Amino acid sequence: MNRYFGDRRFYRAILAIAVPIMIQNGITNFVSLLDNIMVGRIGTLQMSSVSIVNQLIFVYNLCIFGGLSGAGIFSSQYAGKGDMDGLRYTTRFKLYIGIVLTLAALLLFGFRGDQLIGLYLQDQSNPADAAQALIYGREYLLIMMLGLPPFFFTQAYASTLRETGETVLPMKAGITAVIVNLVLNYILIFGSFGAPRLGIAGAAIATIISRYVECFIVVIWTHRHSRKFCYVIGLYRSLRLPSHLILEVVKKGTPLLINETLWSGGMAMLLQSYSVRGLSVIAAMNISSTLSNIFNIVFISLGSTVSILVGQHLGSGRMEEAKLTATRMMVFSALSSAGTGLLMVAFHRVFPLCYNTTDEVRQLAASLIMVTGLLMPLPAFTNATYFTLRSGGKTIITFLFDSVFVWIINVPCAYLLSRYTTLPIVLVYLTVQSTELLKCTIGYIMVKKGIWLNNIINE
Repeated sequence: MNRYFGDRRFYRAILAIAVPIMIQNGITNFVSLLDNIMVGRIGTLQMSSVSIVNQLIFVYNLCIFGGLSGAGIFSSQYAGKGDMDGLRYTTRFKLYIGIVLTLAALLLFGFRGDQLIGLYLQDQSNPADAAQALIYGREYLLIMMLGLPPFFFTQAYASTLRETGETVLPMKAGITAVIVNLVLNYILIFGSFGAPRLGIAGAAIATIISRYVECFIVVIWTHRHSRKFCYVIGLYRSLRLPSHLILEVVKKGTPLLINETLWSGGMAMLLQSYSVRGLSVIAAMNISSTLSNIFNIVFISLGSTVSILVGQHLGSGRMEEAKLTATRMMVFSALSSAGTGLLMVAFHRVFPLCYNTTDEVRQLAASLIMVTGLLMPLPAFTNATYFTLRSGGKTIITFLFDSVFVWIINVPCAYLLSRYTTLPIVLVYLTVQSTELLKCTIGYIMVKKGIWLNNIINE
């Protein structure tokens, strides 16, 4: 039993890292939920167009996550070793990659935004609704583009802080930002306190302001505590990066960047496949995913914890402890998500009532929420195995395990079932999500073999 379950000290160590991340992600997603509900009170078309744009922004967000993750593998192990020069170099690398990815996203959204939104508005039975949704989506996207620079800057700083064990400051900054977002949403979306009623444009503006607030808090606080976080001293004094580190980070990080890009693109393609069944499906998917994001924070935060704890064990050469920690974390993540999934199912009929939409959309959303909640232990387990493999630098394997799986299994399955069968969309969604069981099996086998037990900074 000790192989799969730890003692109280083990779980205290987990929760010390995971709980602040959960709180930050929980508050962020809860405010996003309220934001989504506020937009949903305006109308179904507005909610659908915002959902489409957020799916595109989601691809950018995960590209940033993937771009920073390669350097993050080294940061965790440098932190375990106490190497401040190494942390300084990896943070600098994160800033470089963030600038490149953000410029690329701004160019893509600026010149091809309409075409990207239009991919989700094909085969619609009502062309007038599709045209109006495109107008709403374009307006929302143009404003949201202003929030990309502070997002990557915050992630570059906050990820390094977490990798050194400092999870409270990013949590506090995130809490402050979401409170700002929530207040401004109420004021700008509905025109409260004498402000103009801006609708979805108000939601976008509120998000942008909150992102700059979060960025300023994280960056300024980190530099004001440079004695504690010595790696920020001289961070901008030079642009230099050791050539061997660049090669190693690129070698380990490129598969992660490609993986996150392809995986998020795969998620976008899944929604596009479902969207051929109508705008009502997009609206229902939006409602379902908004609630699932709240409950997903448990296993997502535990995944980040796996990366930090296992990475630090590997960096200090404690291989057996790393292996034991990974096994226990996989079990803990799956069991925790089984409980949160059942809790999500309990809200499957109540939550859709918060939206100003049709009964058809509400009923469809309720069914999708139930499916997601019942299957939640599966992505929780695969998420833990993914971060375990990644912590040891096995990024090529995680690339095959994650994004390649989505593109060769999930996307073709959704494409064929949505277009060439008459199956109800709920059964299509259930079938696609159930393929995660195969992924769990593959992930467990790879972790059990121990191929990820590597100290990459010494190598």
